[in-house]
Amino acid sequence: MDRTEFDRFAEEYRSLHQANIAASGEAPEYFAEYKIKDLKRLVSVDVPRQVGGQFLDFGAGIGTSVPFFREHLPAARLTCVDVSLRSLEIGVGRFGEHANFVAFDGVRLPFGDAVFDGALAACVFHHISANEHERLFAEMRRVLRPGGHVMIYEHNPLNPLTRQAVNTCPFDENAVLVGARTLKGRLDSAGFKQSRIRYRVFFPRAFRWLRPLEDLMGWLPLGAQYYVCGRA
Repeated sequence: MDRTEFDRFAEEYRSLHQANIAASGEAPEYFAEYKIKDLKRLVSVDVPRQVGGQFLDFGAGIGTSVPFFREHLPAARLTCVDVSLRSLEIGVGRFGEHANFVAFDGVRLPFGDAVFDGALAACVFHHISANEHERLFAEMRRVLRPGGHVMIYEHNPLNPLTRQAVNTCPFDENAVLVGARTLKGRLDSAGFKQSRIRYRVFFPRAFRWLRPLEDLMGWLPLGAQYYVCGRA
């Protein structure tokens, strides 16, 4: 993970992201909230007590997810980590009262073992070299309590519109998309259990009346994004 690469885009991250996803008809916050709603469903159905637990946002950037954690998991305590110091500075300025922002050296998360009830990485791992994935997943598992949830959200390389968006995005210039089954295999190799794949984000705003169907379409590998989840 190259800290300087992420620092370079920190100031204009939101505006670049907004321009890049214009075809969807939505703002970046729509996609951030979508992920937190999925996380809430995952942890509250399986282990209700975790709704008020400790959560890790791995690769949190400028903290776009923070207000949606506060809205949908109001009792949760959130820690945001990132290698980009400038992104963390911006995140503190925006949401410092609502989350703890911590620098990550890209090697070892600065926490003890079994600290968190859940961990989310939202479209982070396509920026990280494939040979680092399993090691970082194992590091995430180390800081999760036994039975804690992990949710890794990623762009779906099987979706042509997603590929176009990534190929034309300035901060994705060095990104390498990874397929859902490949990512699931790496999560399994890192020691996570009960892992599964769900495809997400099927309809742009122009077809938002169809979005209630998306919860029934998680098996269909055509969504713009997907997540792999598992238990520590």
